[in-house]
Amino acid sequence: MKVPVIEFKNFGFKYKSQAEPTLIDINLTIYEGEKVLIAGPSGSGKSTLAHCMNGLVPFSFKGEITGELKVKGKDTKEQGIFALSKIVGTVLQDPDGQFIGLTVGEDMAFSLENDCVNQEEMKERVQEIAKIVELDGHLNHSLHELSGGQRQRAALGGVMVDQVKILLFDEPLANLDPATGKHAMELIHRIHEETNATVLIVEHRIEDVLDQEMDRIIIINHGRVVCDLSPDELLASNVLEENDLRQPLYVKALKYAGCRITPDICPTHMDRLLTNSCKEKLLSWFEGGIPQKSDLEKFPVLELQQIHFQYNDHRKILNDVTLTISKGEMVSIVGKNGAGKSTLSKLICGLEKPSAGRILVDGRDITHDTLKERSLKIGMVLQNPNQMISKAMVYDEVALGLCVRGIQENEIKDRVTHTLNICGLLPFRNWPVSALSYGQKKRVTIASILVMQPDILILDEPTAGQDYRHYTEIMEFLVELNRLGVTILIITHDMHLMLEYTPRAIVIANGRVIADDQATKILSSQHIMEQANLKETSLYELAKRAGINEMNDFIRQYIFYEKGEKRFGR
Repeated sequence: MKVPVIEFKNFGFKYKSQAEPTLIDINLTIYEGEKVLIAGPSGSGKSTLAHCMNGLVPFSFKGEITGELKVKGKDTKEQGIFALSKIVGTVLQDPDGQFIGLTVGEDMAFSLENDCVNQEEMKERVQEIAKIVELDGHLNHSLHELSGGQRQRAALGGVMVDQVKILLFDEPLANLDPATGKHAMELIHRIHEETNATVLIVEHRIEDVLDQEMDRIIIINHGRVVCDLSPDELLASNVLEENDLRQPLYVKALKYAGCRITPDICPTHMDRLLTNSCKEKLLSWFEGGIPQKSDLEKFPVLELQQIHFQYNDHRKILNDVTLTISKGEMVSIVGKNGAGKSTLSKLICGLEKPSAGRILVDGRDITHDTLKERSLKIGMVLQNPNQMISKAMVYDEVALGLCVRGIQENEIKDRVTHTLNICGLLPFRNWPVSALSYGQKKRVTIASILVMQPDILILDEPTAGQDYRHYTEIMEFLVELNRLGVTILIITHDMHLMLEYTPRAIVIANGRVIADDQATKILSSQHIMEQANLKETSLYELAKRAGINEMNDFIRQYIFYEKGEKRFGR
């Protein structure tokens, strides 16, 4: 018999500062030992739903509750955030926000110290958890020395040490490279199998989550539960498209080819999915494709010549990086966490100075130009929005750069309003930045740079944490800028973005450029993918299973069709 562990009954919540409720009439039950994905577009209420489960609502985020929410049979209003934290362990999207100790071991032991657990038991339990999260060799390491994936595992260890029965992951894949994200999902699956904990995952990247078995997928939109289905039932429906969420690539390809997706063909499992009828339709669709060629004339706008960089502690980050970016190109820079991608972008913008080598823009050496001088030509959007925001209000933040440059007030208003509209932020123009979600803050930082109209634009993970609609709006806006001649470099972990929007990709591993080629060719090289922690997209596996050997042509056909769908709304 299923035992309910989380029960929402006619539940609603309205933040103190808002006029309308964020959650409306939620009726939902999560059962013991389940593994459940909660998804929804930005602003749908999914994060608020998660905050209700772990006690942040209403104990940290004040507001009005209607209806009832029980966790392990007890009303959350009567328990308090401390009591709930012993039942529901939360791993945040940004793990740095939940670290307390200086080392991995200290951080994992923190809650045990608060509970006055004796030292021998404390050490034993920390060692046991560290082994489970694969950090037993890093207990004495500083948390800031860890990679993104390791920091996430350290945060998970700090939660698991309390032996919680419910694990809540808030966008665990948002800041991880593809291979590390895959490993994170495997780890979550293994912990679920070994501990029988109830696992709740709040995540945009549905296809990546479905790498592992899920019991249910709950879609939230406009503060309501839109659907509560098995993965097979969901993929056979139109719910994802209708709610601005990205379908798995292989499912979209099959739909483009005219295949009928039904729950009984198990669309979650590709090995069961391809019936003979589907194979024939897929082959026919592929053979009717239109080959795409690039007609871009190459005029160098950005050149890096034998760039070396190391920090003062002599850690070498970049070695002999030489590359040329042509005017009007849109290029992806990819590689695993810690490969040197973000450092490279900081060198181009002037946030760091190279140890050796030269940087040229339009043939002029800018290696010794100041940050201000470079900003007239080059704009950069950092990965972490909190590192860029300096104003309290959204409008003021986006207008700041224009004000500093002395632009006329009426022009500032026109440019800021236009940019906010494109980035989906116009309704929030008079909001305090602190009231926005992480994904919304990300869009504010993109808007604050786009409004400056730079010649070269560098974006570090611009779509991380964005739903499919906002992902598409941001990328299509970047495409329009690119058509006007803006050269765009995108540092990304999103292989779909790389394939769909950037014909060329530069791969960095261990501080060196290991590949500079067509995106489709890079993702067909097993050697490069292993070195750079990239992951084969499901389109490759689909083509392979359908007996299509021309992988690159198949991907180009999919991308061509996808662009047509978006442009003409077919």
